[in-house]
Amino acid sequence: MVQLLLVDDEIHVVERFSSTIDWMSLGIEHVYKAYSGLEALALLEQFSIDIVITDIRMPGMSGLELVGEIRNRWPKTKCILLSGYSDFNYAKEAIVHQTEDYLLKPVTEANLVETVQRVMGKLQREWEEITSKQRLAYALKENLPLLRGNLLHDLLQGRKLSHAALLEKMQMLELSHYLDQCFTLMLVRLEEYFLQYDAHSLSLLEYAIGNMVEELFGDKFDIWYTKDAHDYLAFLLKPKQTSDEADDSTWVERTAALLQSAVSTYLKGKVSILVSGQGRFPEDLAGLYTRSVGAFRRRIGSEHELFMRLGDAQALPETQSPQSLYEPPTLIHLLEAARWDRIEEKLHLIFDELETGYGGSQEHVLEAYFSIASAYAYIAHKNGKQLFDLIGSDYDKMTEGLPFRSVNQLKDWSLRTLKQIRQDMDQETKDSRSVLIKQIQWFIDQHIGQDVSLQTIADHVYLHPVYVSKIYKLETGDNLSDYVHRVRMDKAEFLLKNSQEKIYEIAARLGYQRPHSFNHAFKKQFGITPQEYRDQFS
Repeated sequence: MVQLLLVDDEIHVVERFSSTIDWMSLGIEHVYKAYSGLEALALLEQFSIDIVITDIRMPGMSGLELVGEIRNRWPKTKCILLSGYSDFNYAKEAIVHQTEDYLLKPVTEANLVETVQRVMGKLQREWEEITSKQRLAYALKENLPLLRGNLLHDLLQGRKLSHAALLEKMQMLELSHYLDQCFTLMLVRLEEYFLQYDAHSLSLLEYAIGNMVEELFGDKFDIWYTKDAHDYLAFLLKPKQTSDEADDSTWVERTAALLQSAVSTYLKGKVSILVSGQGRFPEDLAGLYTRSVGAFRRRIGSEHELFMRLGDAQALPETQSPQSLYEPPTLIHLLEAARWDRIEEKLHLIFDELETGYGGSQEHVLEAYFSIASAYAYIAHKNGKQLFDLIGSDYDKMTEGLPFRSVNQLKDWSLRTLKQIRQDMDQETKDSRSVLIKQIQWFIDQHIGQDVSLQTIADHVYLHPVYVSKIYKLETGDNLSDYVHRVRMDKAEFLLKNSQEKIYEIAARLGYQRPHSFNHAFKKQFGITPQEYRDQFS
């Protein structure tokens, strides 16, 4: 939706156009109002405004000066100029500032609407061009290394993608030649000297090591790499052509030793390296990675500048953890994002794996319980609540030492507890929004004769104006300006019926700068002028 700003030192012009045109039906989400160039700049600094309609002749900063400032600071914002002076010099300067149109006052609503619709069409075409395939392809090319690294990182952590989704990503990132191919995984751990660097310097050193790997291994292997969750550099090496496996193993070991030597000589630091056996991409990737990290931990440990090869026939540990319990996105991450459907899917994956992969093993049930209970406690505490207050008697099962002896018991408890946590969080969101709406409406009711602009209301509730506007619309179905208008009209009716105040005095009490604006708004609402309305009750 488009955001529009009206700027004119003649307040009645701004009020007339803002209130008499059905902007929402045109696709305008919000109409901001300013009565000087400086006020307009302040709004432009706070909000993402797409179209500015401004008068040329204003005290202080002129409309042309305002447009010039907009061109320099917000070049994508479109400007329409209004003027009561049919001076060609103004038109020429408007062209220089690349304004979209130059309208002479008095401007009809139909003429203004037609101009705005034309400018909106131009905006849409420009954004369509920006998001065109050609530009996206260019942006993709620029960020290709980062996007490739992110995908490999997710796959190493065990993220599951359907075959179609993975194929699409691999093709987009120009990596499809890795699919269904053999690969070797190489982990490089930076040690000692490197640990003294700040994050920026360390990233440059990691980049240098990546280049060294490309230089040393690039003749025989295609190389795809990332930095993993343990701060290891993980390199996926795919042979460029089939060769004798023994020769490859010997060559890899010798080249890994050269890498260690090059890092020591040119970067003045030490690295330890582990190279896995061969696997097939993608099905063997997560498993080989898990084994490699485990071997790094058990066999290299805290020693420095070591090399190790993980044998192809090395047996997996006899006891493993349920993979679905720890693969991203984790339960904690899903709870933080309130992705309720995804959380249930995740839990069902965990329970299915416990049943089919581990036969409902008591130890694995207990491991899953500790992980799920920890995630629930985390999100409750992060929201300022005690888990006991959210789940009541179900909390007792957490204090029994061995709370569940079967997958079904854990499943029932987990889903029931999740439902209670969700209901509490949904109710809290609903309650907080309800309180916010009441605060907003109270402020408008009490200050209707003063400044009840969106910015002033947002300042009162200590929130950003855009958030206030959207939440009000979401909760009530009305724009905030509709409520302000309704309050003014209700109070206008009451005062016209029950007071002897003059029309201009009532207009001032209701926050209208000019009686003309009040008369116009009232007649639009009731079909008659304020005086005609009062005469009905006299």
